[in-house]
Amino acid sequence: MPSLGWQELLLILVIVIIIFGVGKLPEIGGAMGKGIKEFRANATDDDNSADKSDVNTNKPIKEEL
Repeated sequence: MPSLGWQELLLILVIVIIIFGVGKLPEIGGAMGKGIKEFRANATDDDNSADKSDVNTNKPIKEEL
């Protein structure tokens, strides 16, 4: 997958400014920042809870006949 160069980023920024306007950019940026922060927090919480749930995996499984 190719990376985005400065020209592509500039084009995306111009399109966003045209669609949303300059006044909405801080709101959009804040909302994106909050979303990324919450995603990272939930991802680390899930990793920690998965580690805690794997503690008892050494118990033998009893089979019913």
